Amino acid sequence: MPPKSETLTSSNPQINPTTMDSIDPLLHIIRILPYSFLQIPKMRLKLPSISLPSAMTVYTLILLTYFLVVSGFVYDVIVEPPGIGSTQDRVSGAHRPVVFLPGRVNGQYIIEGLSSGFMFVLGGVGIVLMDLALDRNRPKSTKVAFASAGVTFVVIAYVMSMLFIRIKIPGYLG
Repeated sequence: MPPKSETLTSSNPQINPTTMDSIDPLLHIIRILPYSFLQIPKMRLKLPSISLPSAMTVYTLILLTYFLVVSGFVYDVIVEPPGIGSTQDRVSGAHRPVVFLPGRVNGQYIIEGLSSGFMFVLGGVGIVLMDLALDRNRPKSTKVAFASAGVTFVVIAYVMSMLFIRIKIPGYLG
């Protein structure tokens, strides 16, 4: 004769934990009373139809988010630096505006962050344009226009970013 199984079976309701047989009469009243007169309403609910956004909308949102991240938007909100700074000319004593905070790598003016972020986005758009120039289904004139605009954007972004770094860190030869 095989040994008896130690597992619970549903054939014996007294030891089955899924049934709610209890001696407590209050539990029976709570389980039965509200459902004896309440009925499920007959409703015809339609699920809302949410259409997916277009690819250009998603690309624009991602590009905007990228711009905000690389331009230091969170830093600007937390630290609240001035928009631009000013220095006093040693010879004439006149104040002149300064866009870049020189000598401090971990600080920035608002315009400095926005202009640097714009250069990074410009370089990214240039790379996207160069990728679009590789499409075989486009006319040759469009491919040439995309490629030349992409290369121009990347070169401008690189040159301006290096200029920004040289202004920010005097003596940087990078």
